[in-house]
Amino acid sequence: MRNEFDGLASRYDQDPSASLVAKGGEQLNVITFMARSAPRGRVERELLSLQADAYTLMGQLVWDASQRRDHVTARSYYDQSVTLARHLRDQRLEGHALLRTSYVALYGAQDPRAGLDLALQAADTARSTSPAVTGLALLHAGEAHAMLGEAKYCEQALEDAQRQLERSDSMDASADLVSSTQFGRLAGSCYLSLGQYRRSQHLLETTAAELHDRRKSRAIVLGNLTLAYIRQREVDAAVSTLIDAIAELEQTRGGGGLNVVFSAARELRPWRQEPTVADVHDRLFALMATT
Repeated sequence: MRNEFDGLASRYDQDPSASLVAKGGEQLNVITFMARSAPRGRVERELLSLQADAYTLMGQLVWDASQRRDHVTARSYYDQSVTLARHLRDQRLEGHALLRTSYVALYGAQDPRAGLDLALQAADTARSTSPAVTGLALLHAGEAHAMLGEAKYCEQALEDAQRQLERSDSMDASADLVSSTQFGRLAGSCYLSLGQYRRSQHLLETTAAELHDRRKSRAIVLGNLTLAYIRQREVDAAVSTLIDAIAELEQTRGGGGLNVVFSAARELRPWRQEPTVADVHDRLFALMATT
């Protein structure tokens, strides 16, 4: 069961989430049934742990498939994961579910203060059990601070996150959540929010070049890089990067990437009479028609 779950989770960054939701729901139902009938002890605990992971994945899939609009269903799945994790007294699982809940507040509800509180709660919860979850939570706390214009606190959160991520090793059960590009992706987004566009550009350029197997994440990076170029009035570079982002989204339909790309397209409107900008808008409309 764990291998099947891991196989489905590994497809998240490659396939449209809408194509994975049914399989995820089917897996969750089977896991839930088996957990209810399992003998007490190690087997029951392992199945409940898998069930908590499955709830978190379902929240992730549903939210992404809805283009980050269905906050209620996503939070419902995350809440069930938190409840199970607390029953198991598993702070790593609880921290991961809280972290995912913070994403809904930050990037869905656009409520950085609520997102910050949840990210810090996730970091505090997982601190003694998972440097990976703690580091990721602090990265997103940094982004919340950036959204709020709190540059000093953002920098501190990024530094704390980097220290935690460097501590994550093979003994960390959530080590697979971390990649070498994560810091650059989030730090680049932070500096974009803080108006430090050149600094953001350099980080995002490097990160985009290194991202290969996480296509939904790459679309977000390219979308943010487009915004960094636009705000420096580098229109040709912005258009070229936006085309690359759209190409990724044509394959994955990632909700986060779609939202960032639409924002970038709106900021290109002052140049909409230029042929290259008009062409990229046409391609974006075609993507919207098939999403």
